[in-house]
Amino acid sequence: MKTCPACGLFAVVIGSITAAAQAPASLTLNEAIGRAVEANRAVLAARSARAIDLAARQVAAQRPNPEVSVEAERETPHWAFGSTMPLEISGKRQRRIDVANATLAVTDAETARITADVRSDVRRAYYQVVAAVRRVDIAQELETIARRARDAAQDRFQTGAAPRLEALQAQLALSQAQNESARGHGEIAAARAELNALLAFPSEAAPTLADPLEGGPLPSSQEATAQAINGNAELQVLQKQIEAERARVALARALRRPDPSLSGTLTYDAQPEFNVGWRAGVAIALPILTTGRAEVAVAEATLNRAVADREARVVQVTGAVAAAVARAASARQAVQRYQADILPASLQVEQMAQESYQSGQTGLPALLQTVQAAREVRQRALQAGLDYQIALADLERAMGTPLR
Repeated sequence: MKTCPACGLFAVVIGSITAAAQAPASLTLNEAIGRAVEANRAVLAARSARAIDLAARQVAAQRPNPEVSVEAERETPHWAFGSTMPLEISGKRQRRIDVANATLAVTDAETARITADVRSDVRRAYYQVVAAVRRVDIAQELETIARRARDAAQDRFQTGAAPRLEALQAQLALSQAQNESARGHGEIAAARAELNALLAFPSEAAPTLADPLEGGPLPSSQEATAQAINGNAELQVLQKQIEAERARVALARALRRPDPSLSGTLTYDAQPEFNVGWRAGVAIALPILTTGRAEVAVAEATLNRAVADREARVVQVTGAVAAAVARAASARQAVQRYQADILPASLQVEQMAQESYQSGQTGLPALLQTVQAAREVRQRALQAGLDYQIALADLERAMGTPLR
C-alpha cells in the first residue's frame, strides 16, 4: 500500500493544530519539555528536512539508463538499431548511497541539536513565568502590608496621635505597591506569551506551573563533562559531518575510475552482401586530462577541516560546561542561604516592625524602611532562584543533553 507524503504532512499539521488548541490546567517542567519536543514549530520544521534526505537517498540509488538509437543511412546497411548500456564500476552506486545515508544522519543529528536548544529555551521561559508569578505574589503581600499601614496611619491621624504627613506617606506607599503589582501582571503576560510560543499553545493559555524555582538537579563538573562529550548534540552533528565527509572521500576516489559502456547494434538491409547483421563494442573514457585527483584532494581537505572543527568544539564545550557548572553551583548556594537564613530573618524583622508601629513604639518612616528592605530581600531571593534556573538552562545548552 502506497502512502501519500502530502497526506502524512497534512495529518501532522492537523494534529499539531488540534493539540495547540488545548492547554492543561497544570504543567510541570518535564511536561512542558515533552510538549515542546512534540509540537514546537522549529522542531517540526527540522524533522521535515528528513524527507528531503530520504528522497536524496532514492536519487543516489538510481542506476544509469540505457541508450537506444535508430539510424537510417544511404549507404549499406541502410538501417541500424543500436543500444548502449553504461556500467558503473568501483562501487560508485554504493558510495553514493553511503553519502546519502551519512547526510541523513547529519540531518537527524541537527534535529537533535535543535531539540536540545528548544529544551533549554523551554526551561528558561518556564522559570521566567514562575519568577514573574512569584514577583506578583511578593508585590501583593507588600500591598497588603502597605494597606494595613495606611489604615493604621489613618486611624492614628484621626485620633491625633500622628500628623497628616504620616497618613499621606502611608497612602503613597500603598499606591507604589499597587503599581508594582499591576506591572507584575504585565510581566506575567509577556513571559507566558514567550512560553506558549515555544509550546505551541494559544497566546492566552495560562496553565499553572507546578515546579518551584529552587528545584532542578545539578551534576558535578566531571559528570556534566562526561555527559557532554558522549552526548552533546552539537558534537554529534560534527561527528556525523565527519562520517559524511569520509563517505564523500570514498565516492571521490571511486569516481576516479571511468565507467565502461557496452554497445550493440543490429544492422539491416545491406544487400547484396547480407540482409541482417550486427556489431558490438566497448567504450571507456581515458583519464588523461581529468584524473579526479583534485576532487579527492578537495574531499580530503574538507574531511580534515571537519575533524579539526570537532576537536576545537570539544575544547570549547568542556570549558563552557565547567563554567556553567560553577555558575549553577554558586547560584544554588545563594538560593540555599536565602531559604535557610536570610528570608526567615527578614520575615521576623518585618513582623517585629509592624508590631512596633501598631503599638506606637516606632513611626511610619521606620516601618516603611523595614518593609522596603524586606521587599528587596524577597526580590533578591527570587532573583537568586531565577539565576539558578537560568544557570541550569545554560548548563543544559552547553552540555547539549538533558539534565539528569
